[in-house]
This record gives sequence, C-alpha cells and structure tokens, in this order.
Amino acid sequence: MIDNKYGIYRAELDYPVHPDLMDWSKLYPEFPNKRVEFADVGCGYGGLLVALGELFPDVLSLGLEIRVKVSQFVMERIKALRLQEPGKHQNVACLRTNAMKYLPNFFYRGQLKKMFFLFPDPHFKESKHEWRIISRSLLSEYAYLLCEGGLVYTVTDVPDLNQWMVKCLDEHPMFERVSQEELDKDPVVPKLWDSSEEGQKVTRNDGPKLLAVYRRVADPFDSS
Repeated sequence: MIDNKYGIYRAELDYPVHPDLMDWSKLYPEFPNKRVEFADVGCGYGGLLVALGELFPDVLSLGLEIRVKVSQFVMERIKALRLQEPGKHQNVACLRTNAMKYLPNFFYRGQLKKMFFLFPDPHFKESKHEWRIISRSLLSEYAYLLCEGGLVYTVTDVPDLNQWMVKCLDEHPMFERVSQEELDKDPVVPKLWDSSEEGQKVTRNDGPKLLAVYRRVADPFDSS
C-alpha cells in the first residue's frame, strides 16, 4: 500500500518508492540540502559510523541496519552524542532497512562515494550463499549507486567468505582492486579494524581481519 502523502510503501519496513520522496532532513536536520555519500551496510552498533563522522565532518554518513533493536540502539547512540557534544555528530544517522532490497529506493545513481561491508554474516551453508551481502547481482546494484572511483570496503574474519567476496569482485566488470600502496595512504583503513564492535571482538579473540577494497570503474557503455 502506498501512502500518497509521503510516497512510502507500507510493509514490514518503510521505504520511499523513489529517492526524490525521501525526507533526509529528519535524519540530518543541520544538512537539509546535502546528500549522503558514505553508506555503512549492516552498521551493527555504529562504531565505524561514528568514526566516519569524526573523520569526515563535512560528509554525510548513513548506517543501514535491519535488526530492530540494534538500529534503535544506534539511533539513540547518535541522539545522545549530539546532546553531549552540541554541533557534532550531525553528519551521521542510522536507518532501519533491508539493504539487499531497498538501496535504490534511497539513493540516486552514482550518489555514493564509499560503501562499507564490515564483518557481514558469512551464511556458511552453501544453500544460504545467495543471502550473502556481496554477490554478483548485488554488486551490479552497488556499481549503479557508486560514483566512478567510488570504493567498496570489505572486512571479514572468515577466510571462506573473504575468498567469496574477492572472487565476486574480481569477476565483476565494474570493479578493480585497490592496491596496497593506495590502502596504506587511505585514512579510512585504520578505522576498519577496531572501530566496530565486531572488529573489537575479533581482536580480543586474536582472529584474522581480511581486508579487500575495490574501486568502481568507468562504465564502457555509458555515453552520458
């Protein structure tokens, strides 16, 4: 069912039927005319999200989380931070949604500059691999939403999942792997290890942290 006033589809999750109908001023009241550039997909408890907001104060970062209680926690965390430090943390927000289904409802083509996938669910069973957040079909969607030169960051402590994500990205024509030399100069990379709660857990357990970063390349068929 469509709410004609707001253009919202009423289902288990609310989402705009088109990016034009999304009212971002509710999430970023201090930036009414600015667009989100960074998306933390499956943001967990918001550790990386807060770090991004501090590292890039002029960029809007959005955390996407499907779990009700977790997304509510992040929203309350951001609200509390804004009250504790007036004028800060206005550039970060959290949205409860299913990123595997609804991202194009929120973002325009080429809008995003960075997408983060930190410690995603590995879905170990082969029958569940299609549920993994990195797949060939979903990568085509991410390529649509990313600007040329935009980056996809993946981190996992599961070697099998890392191999899967790297294989999917290597085989996709719209992505190329970022060199280690470039990563060494990227200010985001140090924030990936322990800013998230899952990353801190892996550190406590002396687990591996496997990083792969890919750049969205130019579309050879895009004549625009």
